[in-house]
Amino acid sequence: VHLQASGGGLVQAGGSLRLSCTASGRTFSSYRMGWFRQAPGKERVFVAAIRWPSGSSYYADSVRGRFTISGDSAKDTVYLQMNSLKPEDTAVYYCAVAKYAVGSTYDYWGQGTQVTVSS
Repeated sequence: VHLQASGGGLVQAGGSLRLSCTASGRTFSSYRMGWFRQAPGKERVFVAAIRWPSGSSYYADSVRGRFTISGDSAKDTVYLQMNSLKPEDTAVYYCAVAKYAVGSTYDYWGQGTQVTVSS
């Protein structure tokens, strides 16, 4: 599975960005697509994910209410709408795919896209 993420950039605090990630080569039918982020000097952490085929989503506490994950399973594409951005949201954002709808392991990772929020 190959993942291609896009949509990062520089934005002022309070602004919005939309990230996109498209997967190719998927052969499993029950799976998760998620977003993670890694700030400078910190570990990579979970941001949000969506399960297919149910379409249910879940979020880290730090972004709930500001970020929205959505997607199109037929197109193998997931989006992360990020609103009310804060400087602490600055990080490299990675999309990932897990082969199973339930669990904590992600099996495939994209290359990352930089999000920088200025104060």
